[in-house]
Amino acid sequence: MTEHIRTAAPAGPTSASDLVREIYLAGPDGREGQLTTDLTALEDAVRAVLPPAVFGFVAGGSGTGATGRANRDAFDQWRLLPRALHGFTRRDLTLDLLGHRLPAPVLLAPISAQTAVHHEGEIATVRGAADVGLPFVLSSYSSHSLEEVAAAAGPGPRWFQLYWPSDDELAASLVRRAEASGYTALVLTVDNPSVGYRPADLDHGYLPLIRGTGLANYTSDPVFRAALPPNAGPEAVVRQWAQVNGNPSLTWDRLNRLREWTGLPLLVKGVLHPDDALLAVANGADGVIVSNHGGRQLDGAAAALDCLPAVRTAVGNTFPVLMDSGVRTGTDVAKALALGADAVLLGRPYLYGLALDGRPGVRHVLQCLLAELDLTLTQIGCGSVRSLGPELLAPAGPLGGC
Repeated sequence: MTEHIRTAAPAGPTSASDLVREIYLAGPDGREGQLTTDLTALEDAVRAVLPPAVFGFVAGGSGTGATGRANRDAFDQWRLLPRALHGFTRRDLTLDLLGHRLPAPVLLAPISAQTAVHHEGEIATVRGAADVGLPFVLSSYSSHSLEEVAAAAGPGPRWFQLYWPSDDELAASLVRRAEASGYTALVLTVDNPSVGYRPADLDHGYLPLIRGTGLANYTSDPVFRAALPPNAGPEAVVRQWAQVNGNPSLTWDRLNRLREWTGLPLLVKGVLHPDDALLAVANGADGVIVSNHGGRQLDGAAAALDCLPAVRTAVGNTFPVLMDSGVRTGTDVAKALALGADAVLLGRPYLYGLALDGRPGVRHVLQCLLAELDLTLTQIGCGSVRSLGPELLAPAGPLGGC
């Protein structure tokens, strides 16, 4: 497993699974009006409260949805193989990642335009993340400026995700603002050379960004504002954003430009092919995130979990590898770690929690995920997330020789 990441000694008993005891002690009356603890059921709950166009935007995928289904099927193809009587009375979820101690191997994935589902948007999300000490990765396309989100986070850990615009001066400004605001890592998303073909959004003619939702980092940026005509209204802002949005001409050697703008650790998000992971390493990245954008970009793409072992093998055991796309439960987290991830990014489930109950909803989703991860370690006879390995997994079907 990754040596320079997974060096922390056990920090004592974890309280993650205390949630389960508290729920049982509160009894049936204590559950009245509360969100479900089944994180896979949140999507249906959100479907009932969001307008169809908004629900399609947050839950939909590209094309036929094959990539999203493949992400979930990939987790189902692996079975946990528990070991008995290992005597662990405490579990350690902590890890060291890019020089920072995290309470668990989970981060909140960047998701754009969060005020589309809740009026507080990213402010509520980052506060919910801070409640449990997990890092929030802020999207470039956020409904609140990166400075506002940083203020709401307080001392809570946070990363900034960059969609590299076609204007390098604007890109540099965004990056430098993030560093000045206390973001501790930069995540460059590379799997969006163009917007995906998303029938749910197309059928409703709905994209929040075109309506100005999710452009706060642009409207608050001095470089972006300087390019606007005098007295620019909302339509002019969207037109200017559309002109600079996206940069399909990017190549691997451009990572050197980011190094000129910041000293923050750089992770490349959206890697599936092991050769791309090697190119990220060769061009100075500090980590990669194995991801297919949660199935929102390319229909029929390989599942992220299926690509994870090959990426890990390609870059070796000491290079940080994270993954997202399809993670829903604590057992999913355990499987991803066992297959080579150092940490996972959770996406839609926390957004569903936000839609249903704001900051408390985000906190609830994260607490449930960590409780299940903690109990999973107990059940499979593993004392630490750093000890999870492929020997604790078996492919679906009859068990072969061990």
